[in-house]
Amino acid sequence: MSAKFNSVEDFRRAAKCKLPRMVFDYVEGGAGSERGLTRNRRALEALTFSPARLIDISTRDQTISPFGRIWSSPFAIAPMGLNGAVRPDGDIILARAAAKAGLPFVLSTASTSSMEDVAKASNGELWFQLYVLSRDFANKLVSRAMAIGCNTLVLTVDVKVNGQRLRDQRSGFSVPLKMRPGILWDCMSHPRWSLDQWRHGFPKLAHFADAGGDIAAQKALMERRLDASFGWNDLKKLRDLWRGTLIVKGLLREADITQCLNIGVDGVVLSNHGGRQLEDAVSPIEMLARLPARPPAPVLIHSGIRDGDDILKALALGASGVLIGRPMLYALAADGQAGVESLIALLKSQIDNCMAQVGCSAIDNIVTGDGVNILF
Repeated sequence: MSAKFNSVEDFRRAAKCKLPRMVFDYVEGGAGSERGLTRNRRALEALTFSPARLIDISTRDQTISPFGRIWSSPFAIAPMGLNGAVRPDGDIILARAAAKAGLPFVLSTASTSSMEDVAKASNGELWFQLYVLSRDFANKLVSRAMAIGCNTLVLTVDVKVNGQRLRDQRSGFSVPLKMRPGILWDCMSHPRWSLDQWRHGFPKLAHFADAGGDIAAQKALMERRLDASFGWNDLKKLRDLWRGTLIVKGLLREADITQCLNIGVDGVVLSNHGGRQLEDAVSPIEMLARLPARPPAPVLIHSGIRDGDDILKALALGASGVLIGRPMLYALAADGQAGVESLIALLKSQIDNCMAQVGCSAIDNIVTGDGVNILF
């Protein structure tokens, strides 16, 4: 890993310098006054370790296999939209870095590279995250994902309407970008970013461009005006349609998790959308602590995770794995693919060090080993 990046905060500072303010605010921002961002972090920081001693930790194994496929470490890259606004070909860069590290990459419906282009450019495990704007268009996306050999579909259910993202409202950030004096000055103040974007073309929502450039649908997605009528019966139909692993992301109630599993969903993601939707939603790590210690299906967690210690805390509470979002975009902005690879290596190193510190030789031992509870 690069000596200049020793923490996620190092990547964040570099990203803030390199990106126009409107783009950094899009990445960084949360809903409302951003209490949700603070709540996610405080909930994780409040958890402490109770290390086990006199345990053989001479070798440490951080691999997991939550859906029958091996991950080199207990985290994957979360779905994020408009990655090309951070760096041209951002989705492809993230996918390549994940593949090189032996980790899954989740491509968003709101990506700036199409799933076909990402699949061609990367040989790793590609998941597709689905927003349902309309049933017909969702079915087309599902068919495309199956056609390229995508093995996992992640249905996001916590964005039926847009959150109150005040930073974006103030900056006027949008796709396509509408040049106003303030935005033009913001871009001119970051000439390297502007030149890269000019060379590659300003980002577009690739899955809509491939579908004929439906401007109304793109606008609806940017404003998060999704199909608000999508319900449990529709999830059953999606389960019947999708032949691979199906995961539902955005749950924060045990009853909803149970209902998903009864329908036949293979796993769930506890998430409050990184604090970007409902400002006062419960923190996913708090919700995880309320679930049974050994859930009947894989439970992943997303929102607020910033380092290897956070990842182990989630696993110790029963999570099967973690999705990492914003930190990956900080790294992408800071140093492209080298930055993302450096962050992945940093997280793996932090996980290994924390495992040694708390007395854990394998990820499975955190929950299922000799009754050792590493959280206090």
